[in-house]
Amino acid sequence: MSRPAPASRGEFTSFEPIETRWADNDVYGHINNVTYYAYFDTAVNRRLAAAGLLDIEQGETIGLVVETGCQYHAPAAFPDRLEAGVKVARIGNSSVRYEIAIFKEGEASAIAEGHFTHVYVDRATRRPKALSQTWRDALSRW
Repeated sequence: MSRPAPASRGEFTSFEPIETRWADNDVYGHINNVTYYAYFDTAVNRRLAAAGLLDIEQGETIGLVVETGCQYHAPAAFPDRLEAGVKVARIGNSSVRYEIAIFKEGEASAIAEGHFTHVYVDRATRRPKALSQTWRDALSRW
């Protein structure tokens, strides 16, 4: 069984800085696997908020994660400086699949790469809500 090669920096058009913290390390001396999921969530939601799509506190639409996964290629540890490449793989009626790759600052190959799918719902009812054209236009540029 062969593993696919890590994602390359050239597969992504934008990057979010990720600051590692001392608490991200585990007893084995590297960033714990579950911490990468927090990095993914941070990078995507930071981009959504910066684009004016996501109002975390009062917006009528929120994203719920319904599926996620990660593949690890190389370790990192505090105080490494990391960058998250973010792209949109698929836009559905009310869902978006994001793909994220974590790179050590300036390096060409990802140390980890993953994905998650948000289903966008009405904050009050938690029922799926179709993505507006504004969302579709912004996400299609990712």
